[in-house]
Amino acid sequence: MKNRFLSVALSTLVMTTLSTSCNQVKKIEHLPYPEAERGNVTDNYFGTEVADPYRWLEDDNSAATAAWVKAENEVTFDYLSKIPFRQAIKERLTQLWNYPKESAPSKKGDWLYYSRNDGLQNQDVIYRRANPEATPEVFLDPNRLSDDGTVALTATSFSKDGKYFAFSAAASGSDWIEIRVMETATKRLLDDSIKWVKFSGAVWSPDGQGFYYSGYEAPKKGIYSAKNEYQKVYYHRIGTPQSADRIVYADPQHPLRYFSAWESDDSRWIFVSSSEGTSGSEILYKRKEAPKFEVLLKGFDHDYNIVDCSDDQLYVRSNEGAENYNLIKIDLNDPSKREVVIPEKETLLESVQAAGGRLTAIYLEDAQNKVYQYTPDGTLVREVELPGIGTVDGFDGEKEDTRLYYSITTFTAPATIYAFDIESGQSTLYFRPEVAFNPDDFTTEQIFFTSKDGTRVPMFVSYKKGLKLNGNNPCYLYGYGGFQISLTPSFSPSSIMFMEQGGVYVFVTLRGGLEYGEKWHKAGMLENKQNVFDDFISAAQYLIDNRYTSSKKLAIAGGSNGGLLVGACEVQRPDLFAVCLPSVGVMDMLRYHKFTIGWGWVVEYGSSDDPEQFKYIYKYSPLHNIKKGEKYPATLITTADHDDRVVPAHSFKFAAQMQYAQAGSAPILIRIETKAGHGAGKPISKRIDEATDCYSFLFQNTGTPYKPVHQK
Repeated sequence: MKNRFLSVALSTLVMTTLSTSCNQVKKIEHLPYPEAERGNVTDNYFGTEVADPYRWLEDDNSAATAAWVKAENEVTFDYLSKIPFRQAIKERLTQLWNYPKESAPSKKGDWLYYSRNDGLQNQDVIYRRANPEATPEVFLDPNRLSDDGTVALTATSFSKDGKYFAFSAAASGSDWIEIRVMETATKRLLDDSIKWVKFSGAVWSPDGQGFYYSGYEAPKKGIYSAKNEYQKVYYHRIGTPQSADRIVYADPQHPLRYFSAWESDDSRWIFVSSSEGTSGSEILYKRKEAPKFEVLLKGFDHDYNIVDCSDDQLYVRSNEGAENYNLIKIDLNDPSKREVVIPEKETLLESVQAAGGRLTAIYLEDAQNKVYQYTPDGTLVREVELPGIGTVDGFDGEKEDTRLYYSITTFTAPATIYAFDIESGQSTLYFRPEVAFNPDDFTTEQIFFTSKDGTRVPMFVSYKKGLKLNGNNPCYLYGYGGFQISLTPSFSPSSIMFMEQGGVYVFVTLRGGLEYGEKWHKAGMLENKQNVFDDFISAAQYLIDNRYTSSKKLAIAGGSNGGLLVGACEVQRPDLFAVCLPSVGVMDMLRYHKFTIGWGWVVEYGSSDDPEQFKYIYKYSPLHNIKKGEKYPATLITTADHDDRVVPAHSFKFAAQMQYAQAGSAPILIRIETKAGHGAGKPISKRIDEATDCYSFLFQNTGTPYKPVHQK
């Protein structure tokens, strides 16, 4: 009894202390920024001299760079440690993250496989069960692949008979992966090991004796920064060493192309998809016994995605002559014979799945999904009645399946999974996670605003019900705007924490994505990239004008291409924002293509090697538009030491230049994560830590006190 009384008294004391300290935002001074030598490197771009004083920070192996990184992290973490409510935010985020998460299951062989996270496991665990009612068993636990949860699965695949399972594992967030193989009956890990693979998984041949993959020669230096060239397609036979793998396709004339292979289920045809970047593709094909590949769909002006191949008929999702995509069928015995199976609509055909004798088409209408079923000849069977509005994922399976699974995710609730009966079209609840908040307390509205050039642009605005629009609410404005990536409703535990505190959480659907088809994408790429920044700035202005927030309470955030977005908007309109949170951003637009796979983005951005493209890139490149003597918003730049997609040098140089130029009192800090990469596969523990620091920084620099949440 005495111990129980002491525990209650101590809890009361802690809560009182938290309430007192968390309701205050005190002024915090950061330590002096590290001295960063400004070199005299200058490049001449077609007569324009461009200084690059921090070129030395591109060498991530140098002692000077390591010392700078260490010193910057000391400044950053000293500042963050002084934020009085940082620990309270971490505790609440941990509570919100701690809920069971499951993926939609898929049937392979005699088992249903799915991933699950009990709550705070660093990596999701793969389970299996004999049927939906059977007791599940652990099949593969990636958390056992490393001591700290920094080895993650990037891709998985099963042989058609379910006998073998291949998984791709990445260490510390790198894009480099290793492919391993398990025997499913015994869960035994085989000796097969495939290394130096990037942007590829194992694609099984129908006989289950081996798989195709795409890889590179072992790099001679600069594993995490050197340019990747000459990708090849290989075939690996189970039980043989990687050195015996057969080259299926190579193109030494085009070192900067990606390739991937796929074999038809009847083993009559092999296809290779080729691309020169992040959009535009070419399809090659041959009969399996033929000596060489031929071009079936010429690249690279359009996008082609193979959906299925049956009876020598190839189904392809395409935007050739259909900016919103359609589904075509090609007779492989006479490729001139083509017909449209699912015609283009006014809304985007986002994906098509062939399973259970049906074609399931997922459309995107104002950034929200609708689903339709068709027969293989394109006859509409039904519109699938979805249990809710949100982002839909799933409906994949095999030809013989009678039941499929899919999930629906919203901004205010995590993925809920449903079983779908193919014949009747009925959906049945399969799994709904229990969370540490009430989703009904929050609401999301879709708002349309007008951008600078008169374009109508949508955004999703989420907040706690009853919120007063008085201009005093902190706002988290997130965007991406590029690479045909559509921003649709997604769930984040950190957004719930933010909305609990009276925050307005906003996703804006910028041009450059694919939400409204290829026309929308092209309006935000190459010479049109400024449209993306104008859209984002217009969204911010709308939120301020309509009293959702104010410039003193507005934070902007984005990662990768979204980090470029934040950096560009920050240097163009420093007066408009209170806080900027650029993550793993592409900040040096003049040199991005010189590292790892940056060359693959030239189709999206253009290149400084081209005199016309240099002109518009230089105009918005975040690093090169920082002005000394300007008062910039509070900025927390985040990157990671193993990011070999957008190398950390982008963030390093941007941080050093911002600190040099800053005339205001707002902090310019950089948080450099260790044993992490671009973001995929990041352990939950690291995700919670990073979210804690970003939101603590946001609250601190918008003058927003954190109020502890009392759970009922």
